[in-house]
Amino acid sequence: MILGSVAIINTQLIGTGSCIPEFALTNAMLEQMVDTSDEWIVKRTGVRERRIARNTRTWELALGAAQNALADAGITAEELDLLLVSTCTPDTNTPNTASVLQDKLGARQVGAMDINNACAGFISATDIADSYIRSGKAKTVLVVSAETLHRITDYTDRSTCILFGDGAAAAVYRATEDAAVGIQSTFIAADGSGAEYLYMEALPVEDPFAPERTVDPKARFLKMQGAAVVRFTARAVPLAIDTALQRAGVSAEEIDWVVPHQANLRILDVIAKRYHLPKEKVYVNMDRFGNTSSASVPICLDEMRRKGLLKAGQTIVCTGFGGGLTYGAFVLKL
Repeated sequence: MILGSVAIINTQLIGTGSCIPEFALTNAMLEQMVDTSDEWIVKRTGVRERRIARNTRTWELALGAAQNALADAGITAEELDLLLVSTCTPDTNTPNTASVLQDKLGARQVGAMDINNACAGFISATDIADSYIRSGKAKTVLVVSAETLHRITDYTDRSTCILFGDGAAAAVYRATEDAAVGIQSTFIAADGSGAEYLYMEALPVEDPFAPERTVDPKARFLKMQGAAVVRFTARAVPLAIDTALQRAGVSAEEIDWVVPHQANLRILDVIAKRYHLPKEKVYVNMDRFGNTSSASVPICLDEMRRKGLLKAGQTIVCTGFGGGLTYGAFVLKL
């Protein structure tokens, strides 16, 4: 046991960091690439621009975010007991991105694993980090969410290319004996019956014994049935948040911030109305970054931390939802 016989172990957020590509793909630029317009995109999604990691690998974004998070936490990579990376856009199927990151960071040879839960990836990775810490198997865990979605985006499909962007962010969690701070509850779930609503095929498989060995050149692109995903979200997000709040013994009136996956501005407005929150309490940055899948929630957290919006004593609800279909939430007290 890492912490011996301590009776209560909570999981405290002690640092965040992000790595945002410099190149901004604006709506005006997309107007030159596909049949769309700035007005059409903003009205339906709220996105005005998204960042693109040109000539940059996923692990490089992950490394930048991880280094910034460790610096913010005031610790070194050698203090980590576990590395978790959430991504649906790894550079290689094997080795996993977390193993590459362990080496690049100079961390000890500790557990390192990837989680592919799409847009709910950061929530799922946080749930795992919390489980390791509460069980005493780890004291300090680094969670990194890194995505290079432009590599799986079809820029002839206006229903998807207007949404997605690249980015990475990280969170450092550490065990604490203070029950008043840290992660109060988590909830994760999946509904695989909706898998076809948002998917990208694996590496094109060619059967060497088949008479025909044709491969769809667009097989690697993300495909989405937007209306079906929105219907899923309308059901899943309230369920996730309600369950996490109930498990934490927290009421909606006690929420200081909701930090949601940045999928669509309309969805974020629905969250605010559902919990009778002013829109200012639902953090939004998708107008500048678009949908960065698993990286969106930690990018928000890091931006809020750097702006001084996160303060001791606040209650934060983070929620993610997307491909799988997967969804979840956690309640965090600062």
